[in-house]
Amino acid sequence: MLNSGAASLTPSVATVWYGSRGVFGGGHTGSSTNVIDYITIATTGNATDFGDRTLTDRNSGACSNGSRGVFGGGGDPTTNVIDYITIATTGNALDFGDLTLARGTISACSDGNRGVFCAGWALNTMDYITIATTGNATDFGDLSLAGAFQGACADATRGVIAGGYQNYDGIDYITIQTTGNSTTFGNLTGNRYAVSGCSDTTRGVFGGGYGGGATRNTIEYVTIQTTGNATDFGDLTLARETPASCSDGTKGVWAGGETTVNIIDYVTIQTTGNASDFGDLTVARSQIAACSGD
Repeated sequence: MLNSGAASLTPSVATVWYGSRGVFGGGHTGSSTNVIDYITIATTGNATDFGDRTLTDRNSGACSNGSRGVFGGGGDPTTNVIDYITIATTGNALDFGDLTLARGTISACSDGNRGVFCAGWALNTMDYITIATTGNATDFGDLSLAGAFQGACADATRGVIAGGYQNYDGIDYITIQTTGNSTTFGNLTGNRYAVSGCSDTTRGVFGGGYGGGATRNTIEYVTIQTTGNATDFGDLTLARETPASCSDGTKGVWAGGETTVNIIDYVTIQTTGNASDFGDLTVARSQIAACSGD
């Protein structure tokens, strides 16, 4: 069981897991792609080509330490590959190492130092890396439920993992600098999977997904350092599954999604309300991974 004492969960300002540039990697266009493109989150406008991943892939997880972005796992075919980019530059990804096992439909989060890759199809596996180094991932512990298509986000100490296939409304959390199994946090406002999460220093926001027999435009939020159920935030501009999301610490953006759209929209995380149009990806696609940095 993880230590949930208040002192251990006080966020540190020394680590940053976000930044001004949002990067979107891989995805599904009808077949898997290696495309990486980027935006400047504080502005609105269309994405720009960044480079290519080391493989064509979809349903990866991505996280950042504020300067390096890391993509791990994915499907079609299922892989254990981890690759990375330097977010402030443009160019192709480089090999980082391998996950503890190959898996797709994976999510990821970071405290600015350690990245954790969560779940996968019919798996409750979590493993972790130190983002500033390269090398293979190490076992972290297990989620409370084997899942897929979950959303994840974090603050400087705690990761939060929400939803999952099939139509699961549970939210779990971990303390990223420890290892061990996840702990129950609360519930989403409804059963949902194929959801995507982003965060600022206090609030985690989850958008999109599929639940109750329909694709959803739902956005809801939690306060990461507390436990409890999510609260309604507003709506995305378009109902969609498997979008990708990231944040600059103020604004959260969601990009792409089923049914293979190029739409990017955004919210201000510390307010509530409906999302606004941001611009378009360079390639319409779903099942993308995203992170941010400078």
